[in-house]
Amino acid sequence: MILGMNNVIRNNKILSIAMVLLFSIGLFACNKKDIVLIDDDVEENIIVETEEEQAVDKEQTKSDSEEGIITSDTEEDEEKIESIKSTAGYNSKYGVFLSYEGDLSRFADYDEIVIDAQYFTKEQITEYKKGGHKVYSYLNIGSLETFRPYYNEFVDITLSDYENWEEERWIDVSNERWQNYVLYTLAPALIEKGVDGFFVDNCDVYYMYQNDSMLSGVANIMKGLKGYNKAVIMNGGDTFIDAYCSKKGVWSDVITGINQESVFTKIDWEDENHGVSDPEDKAYFTEYLERYSNLGADIYLLEYTKDSSVIADIDSYCKNKNFAYYVSGSIELN
Repeated sequence: MILGMNNVIRNNKILSIAMVLLFSIGLFACNKKDIVLIDDDVEENIIVETEEEQAVDKEQTKSDSEEGIITSDTEEDEEKIESIKSTAGYNSKYGVFLSYEGDLSRFADYDEIVIDAQYFTKEQITEYKKGGHKVYSYLNIGSLETFRPYYNEFVDITLSDYENWEEERWIDVSNERWQNYVLYTLAPALIEKGVDGFFVDNCDVYYMYQNDSMLSGVANIMKGLKGYNKAVIMNGGDTFIDAYCSKKGVWSDVITGINQESVFTKIDWEDENHGVSDPEDKAYFTEYLERYSNLGADIYLLEYTKDSSVIADIDSYCKNKNFAYYVSGSIELN
């Protein structure tokens, strides 16, 4: 809100200056001395307004600092968040960087990272793992992205648009052609690059289409991935895993762990701002995660915020439960 008001003030100031200058030009033929006086007044007003504006900005910065809110939108955001985490008392050394395509040495301080290994070579991953790091690759099984090289091959079995993600469509996981492609083309290619496991996204396709064929489709893919004896971390998927455990088997048939987004935080998709999760959502997800943790699943949290007080709450909770977590200031995860 303060930034918006500052923009209005600046625009009004520019308009005022322009009007005065035009008025000065009109007076030029009558009295040059008057022009000088007007210019002096304008200059004085500009200086006063600028100082007042700086005072307002400085006070706002101080207020934000006291509240623990990071307002910077620069590349330094992630460094600030990591600094807050490291001083909060518990740092799980877990990071999710799905949009990153650069040098992996940037993540030398992490124990476990998630990347989209499609955009990295075997040599890059092998070199990074020499430092004792674990690397999990993103693998989208429940939707199809337009930028994937295999999009045209499977667009015919997509189901509907994916809300808030224009480049994705839900896909029919009950289709054997898709199941086989994930298990015998995509997964082996990632394993060949040396990844330690899969960060499996969009098992929530079952939430969107809750029928037996979709449940079986997700289960078949997840069981197949688990058969490679690699970590299988399911991102989201609470409706699927609960249904599977009540109808078909036990959690360890299909996953080794759960990554849950937005337990303590939430995203306002209209303006992509970060907020605090609703109490009922937080209660639901903490109960859900603790239940599967007690059964033996590895638990990871992925949160989106720049608020140091919220990060401290996440940090304290995860330390108490021995959960890993990553906080990002951007949904881009870069």
